[in-house]
Amino acid sequence: MGIVNIEDELHEQLRRASRASCRSINGQAAFWMRIGMLGELNPGLTFQELAARELKAAGVDASPAAGAAA
Repeated sequence: MGIVNIEDELHEQLRRASRASCRSINGQAAFWMRIGMLGELNPGLTFQELAARELKAAGVDASPAAGAAA
């Protein structure tokens, strides 16, 4: 584990995003870093495609009808 130095304004945006996403500040930073890394490695995929792929890999049913009431 290490320490990452970021600009104050980015840290403020991170704090706000973590609150809106119900994540810790560290969890939000890790999410952004992972999505950024995946985006660089998979430039042809959208954010939604990357997120769906990660959810599927974790065993989550990400289909639109999942959990919907009949």
